[in-house]
Amino acid sequence: QVQLVESGGGLVQAGGSLRLSCAVSGIIFRFYTMGWYRQAPGKQREFVASLTSGRTANYEHSVKGRFTISRDDAKKAVYLQMDSLKPEDTAVYYCNARVSPLDYWGQGTQVNVSS
Repeated sequence: QVQLVESGGGLVQAGGSLRLSCAVSGIIFRFYTMGWYRQAPGKQREFVASLTSGRTANYEHSVKGRFTISRDDAKKAVYLQMDSLKPEDTAVYYCNARVSPLDYWGQGTQVNVSS
């Protein structure tokens, strides 16, 4: 059974930092591209960041320079370090594991950034 479990969300003031974690089980983790997505109230889910098995990282434009994605293949975990948070970063953040045609999602963790 595949499981992706996010943690680390919470309430933070603008300018603050949070570190999200995603613990993965049930897949051969090292083969997967790992990603983070987010969904704000009333909006569609959007891409935030991804990191391939070869360690190529991609970021959505608005988070570039503020967020850092990393992974630990031995621990089967992916992380999102979020610095200089802004109120517009408020959303539910979802962990994603993907290797075509397989695509798995976590249940999400809420991040609230107050102004």
